[in-house]
Amino acid sequence: MKLSRVLVITLTLAMATPMSFAKEPPHIKSMMGQAQLQGLGRLNFWGFHVYDANLYRGTTKDSQEFALELKYQRAFSGEAIANRTSDEMKSIGVADAQASSWGKELASILPNVEPGQTIAAVYIPKQGTSFFYEGKKISQIQGADFAKAFFGIWLDSKTSVPKLRAELLGQGCPPPLISGAC
Repeated sequence: MKLSRVLVITLTLAMATPMSFAKEPPHIKSMMGQAQLQGLGRLNFWGFHVYDANLYRGTTKDSQEFALELKYQRAFSGEAIANRTSDEMKSIGVADAQASSWGKELASILPNVEPGQTIAAVYIPKQGTSFFYEGKKISQIQGADFAKAFFGIWLDSKTSVPKLRAELLGQGCPPPLISGAC
């Protein structure tokens, strides 16, 4: 009887625990060390569930490291993801030529995805943005300018997905790379 009561209490607490206590994926932890989930959200487009997104931040107050992980709910080619990324960069103000160049680079590295698969991007200052597919590192792109444009798709105030941005940021601020001081 006592054991069953403990199990019920444990399960109840586990189900009631906020998502902010979710563990960071091993590949993100390997890049950032300690990280915490800042926010999570869902992208729906024309009524279709496209992907779920999680934003992770370093645990120290002045941490500049962060990561975004997307869990796709639909199949897409890597080229389609890269093209959409380039278009979204342009919509937040990245010059057409630069966004197109980065789009071509992404098209050469991003894999096709199926429902349930993940792509994550981790930004570390002076190292750039590392990309992971299903937890395995697939590439790295140097430079803060690329990172600001790439992550700005979701986190810049000019994003085309303001609801998702609000969900990812929760009660917090965007990373310093995106917004400066908060």
